[in-house]
Amino acid sequence: MANFYRDNTDLRFYVDKWIDWSSLFEVTERFGDARDALKTETDAVQFYTDILDLVGEFVADEIAPYSSEIDRNGVHFNDGEPSFPSRLESIFDQLKQLELYGMNLPRELKGQNCPMMLYMIQTELFTRADTSVTTHFSFHGGIAMALLLFSIREGTTTFNQSSGDIVDTRFAEAIEEIRLGQEWGSMDITEPDAGSDMAKLRCFGEQDPAGNWFVTGQKIFITSGHGKYHFVIARTEATSNPDDPMAGLKGLSFFLVPGYTEDADGVRTRHVKVDRIEEKMGHHGSPTCAVTFDRSPAFLIGHRGEGFKYMLTLMNNARVGVGFECIGLSEAAYRVAKDYAAERPSMGKTIDRHEMIADYLEEMDVEIRGVRALAMEAAVQEELAARTEQLVDSGLMASLYADHPDAQKHVKALSRRKYLGRRYTPLLKYIAAENAVKHARIAVQILGGVGYTKEYPAEQLLRDAVVMPIYEGTSQIQALMAMKDTLGGIIKNPQRFIKRRAQLQWRAVSSTDPLGRRVAKLQSLSLATQQFLVTKIAKGKFASIKDQPLADWPAQFLKNWDPKKDFSYAMLHAERLIQILTDEAICELLHRQAQSHPERLPLLQAYLERAEPRCRFLHDVITTTGERLLAKLDQNDTDERPEQAAS
Repeated sequence: MANFYRDNTDLRFYVDKWIDWSSLFEVTERFGDARDALKTETDAVQFYTDILDLVGEFVADEIAPYSSEIDRNGVHFNDGEPSFPSRLESIFDQLKQLELYGMNLPRELKGQNCPMMLYMIQTELFTRADTSVTTHFSFHGGIAMALLLFSIREGTTTFNQSSGDIVDTRFAEAIEEIRLGQEWGSMDITEPDAGSDMAKLRCFGEQDPAGNWFVTGQKIFITSGHGKYHFVIARTEATSNPDDPMAGLKGLSFFLVPGYTEDADGVRTRHVKVDRIEEKMGHHGSPTCAVTFDRSPAFLIGHRGEGFKYMLTLMNNARVGVGFECIGLSEAAYRVAKDYAAERPSMGKTIDRHEMIADYLEEMDVEIRGVRALAMEAAVQEELAARTEQLVDSGLMASLYADHPDAQKHVKALSRRKYLGRRYTPLLKYIAAENAVKHARIAVQILGGVGYTKEYPAEQLLRDAVVMPIYEGTSQIQALMAMKDTLGGIIKNPQRFIKRRAQLQWRAVSSTDPLGRRVAKLQSLSLATQQFLVTKIAKGKFASIKDQPLADWPAQFLKNWDPKKDFSYAMLHAERLIQILTDEAICELLHRQAQSHPERLPLLQAYLERAEPRCRFLHDVITTTGERLLAKLDQNDTDERPEQAAS
């Protein structure tokens, strides 16, 4: 039988040799003190591997053969209620029997207490079989874990401070329904007039004299929005002054809104109306809903005004998940193209032996494996940081593990892990999504005419891929986040940046490791690009304060930054910068792997061959273009044409 885990040697390298299971085991099993904890790391990894083996076989045999059928039949919508056709119902019933919805929940909540790392790897396997199934499946276990995390953060989960067990949690009923596969949830963020600009959100929450909360408004593009549990971000702080902070992100709060209730006879009363299911290019088996709240009963999560903070937690984990989803789609596209090329004869040989096609196939393979390295690191760092914070928020770190050396090791590493998670996540979401579209497009090209037909899965993969750079934060938003974090860090601590650049320049010429020198040169090129952008920003900033007293310059330079004005040149080139930052990060990670696992050296070499010229080109574009367009924008002359500007 086919097995999408067993047939992927690169994926198995991470599970068998690279993932920091030791640290994940410690924080997941609470240093061996959790009830019914797995006793050793070896036992845990064997258990995790058994699950991946099971999932790899299931998705290959029970989902992948029916992907075109799922795409063709779509989702039904009758009398305001979406429903799945029989094939999808059968798949989700089987997943319920496999108890995969509760994989990551603690044992006290009847889960299997697995690391989220396992959930992410599983996401890749599912998506290689079918993207729509992945999308809906992810809104079961992921929402259940979010409910628990938010309850711990707000202090409404209680623990036995001597054993560390969960005694009670605020959303226990919802978590149990999701674990059993009876219900699922959704993230309701986007509105008709507010997508990436969350300050424009108009959905509002209001409180009655008795303290009950209600939400009113419309949300669109809500994946699996016909579910029971809706995480909703809504405005709660009213103000007529657009400059008031409460008119922006500080005026948002976070809610759990039940979509419906059922009486003892199973009669459903809807509190969240499903207006329609969007007719989409791809993801036909995943219902994307427009929903309306009309004084829908709601439960405030955390405190009012904390909506953006809770939303970021949800989105950061979702973006890592989408990274793995994109890798699964790229893997599917690569396998389709590779298998077809190995059988299609042309001009005396199969087309995989033709130079250009061979180059395409290697490009796909190398890029998939490079992005997988980034995904694994992002997932590990995000999870270790999140689980350590959970132990701190729950009080267990202080009551049970204050003197535990392993626990204190994680506390000391917390800020570093949060930094790495913040660094890697936008890079992963950006490059994985962009590559998913690119790789699906290459697959169609390699298959030629039949790639454009529904006889082969390539065209479906391309349709499913196109949304990846859009949802859970567009590629452009990821680029802006990475740019602002990177350049902002240099502005705050230029001495550290200068020191690091000097170290890399020395390593680029002095290292005895040839590939290490090449990695250092690429890192130096990245820093040179960053320095160029910071210099451009600084010149503009100094120009704006030059008429002020010299003594005020240092303070004025570090304060009152206007991102839209001061960072305009960097914003123009943000998408080029994030590509350099991504290649830099991937080469660092592959080099680290190669230092302890020599079998990884060919992958590092192959990735460098493609990254080096790409980064040199991007550096050249960043340092030589942009002034003309920015001048045009400053003049606000939208009707000017390039030929007029040249004249």
